[in-house]
Amino acid sequence: MDIYKNNKVVAVGGGHGLGRILAALRDFKENATGIVTTTDNGGSTGRIRFCQGGIAWGDTRNCLNQLITEPTISSMLFEYRFRGAGELDGHNLGNLILAAVDNLSIRPLEAINLVREFLRIKTKILPMSEHPSDLRALSTGGKWVKGETSVDEMEDELLRLDLDPEVPAINEAITALKEADAIILGPGSFLTSIMPPLLLPELGKAIKSNTKAKVIFIENLSPEFGPAGRMGIEQKLDWITRACQNRRPDVILGNQPNPELSEQWNTVTRDLASYTRGWRHDRDKLRDAILEQLQ
Repeated sequence: MDIYKNNKVVAVGGGHGLGRILAALRDFKENATGIVTTTDNGGSTGRIRFCQGGIAWGDTRNCLNQLITEPTISSMLFEYRFRGAGELDGHNLGNLILAAVDNLSIRPLEAINLVREFLRIKTKILPMSEHPSDLRALSTGGKWVKGETSVDEMEDELLRLDLDPEVPAINEAITALKEADAIILGPGSFLTSIMPPLLLPELGKAIKSNTKAKVIFIENLSPEFGPAGRMGIEQKLDWITRACQNRRPDVILGNQPNPELSEQWNTVTRDLASYTRGWRHDRDKLRDAILEQLQ
């Protein structure tokens, strides 16, 4: 279809949500790009960062896993998770491969591209930054916490969200956003997946400057927990708008009508849920809903 050849789509986020979107955009091949959050500090990723430093690889690995079209020995190796006693318990081999290739490369992006070739993945995957950074949040009670896992566990409401240290976005991500015909935010964990890339001023500025692109925010199918779960949808949209330098999302795409949203937002309701797992977005339904917006 010409729509796949004539449109560039960029999705921003992390973890399972971004991987689901990129899987839905698979037919766009090189015209689809994922900009991935790199601030995770939990699980296997957190342990690797603690030992070796560097950016977080877990969300990138998750996206690559969901883009594998045909299971192979290579993909099985990439998805393998160690079990048992000892230091390897819980580590994902894909995380270790990415960290190892990163050590052998000049740039983390080169490591991702080598693994993409290894797994025969056409979709472009870009880390939001090639420099390590963590999330830092200020509560309404005046307490600072650092790290994604700590942010998710905050009991007070959030007043501010930052990156510590401040790091530059990669140029490829800035260019992708400037050239995009559609920019997709979500679904996924709002504070720890969607917001981190938007905290990079260069990315927010790139979204604002691209007036031809349609910015689409995709709502989650199930409620979040922690501080993000206590945020209303309009509050989340306001945070996105501020991060994108007053550029509002053009479309709010949800699975069902949201009475919380005022008439000031352009809402589109479509059946997006998986037939077998109602909490997960269906790839084909996502694809069709996004194609509808491009048409």
